[in-house]
Amino acid sequence: MNITEAEILQWIAQFVWPLIRISAMFIAMPIFSIQSVPARSRLILSLVITLFMMPLLPQLPQVELFSYSGIMISIQQVIIGLVTGFILQMAFAAVVFAGQGVALSMGLGFASMIDPQNGQQVPVIAQLYVILTTLIFLSFNGHLLVIKMLLDSFTSLPIGLDGITRNDIWIISTWCSHIFAAGLLLSIPIIISLLLINICFGIAARAAPQLNIFSIGFPSSLFLGTLLIWLTLPDILDQFSDILIETYNLIENTLRL
Repeated sequence: MNITEAEILQWIAQFVWPLIRISAMFIAMPIFSIQSVPARSRLILSLVITLFMMPLLPQLPQVELFSYSGIMISIQQVIIGLVTGFILQMAFAAVVFAGQGVALSMGLGFASMIDPQNGQQVPVIAQLYVILTTLIFLSFNGHLLVIKMLLDSFTSLPIGLDGITRNDIWIISTWCSHIFAAGLLLSIPIIISLLLINICFGIAARAAPQLNIFSIGFPSSLFLGTLLIWLTLPDILDQFSDILIETYNLIENTLRL
């Protein structure tokens, strides 16, 4: 039995190129990309999925792995995986933005915690929203749906030099503005309510200068803000579900599904 070097490289490419796309998605995907998830776990999961996916792959291009075209194909797989995870990451970024706006309106901008999603300090209100939306994401099996969409992309967007185009990048960049719009939509009821409360405190301080408004303003804003968070939490979680649906639609369009 004679096995040539070209055949060995082709077998390696059949395993490496899908592995690059899948592992790149886990690097950027929420939950799997957090610092508490070891890199070894992501690697093992990528290897297992790749091994099961290899028999289902369409015909790969007859390109050497370490040639110029092979390197460009590898870069294209990295871009596809990263873009898939990044689009989903933007949905959680909208929640963080909403939580920061609410925390600043309540006067809790100084109270920060480490967000496990990105390793940065965010206000505690934003951390509360992230935890709740993550639980919703897992309860809907959103992570499994994203993995399935990426695996389907090997058929709709096969391994090759063609992949994410400049137009796709432009659409995703334009859609990034949706983060601020969605975050503002999530937090605007609480922000407006607390703004009206602060205006009332300002009028009271102007009408009665001897009243120490600072001693009662912060506890009142904190209590009323907590009450408003509790009242508006169901609506915020429903709106986050709509944001996830829009995110999945963008991923489908990007992966040609």
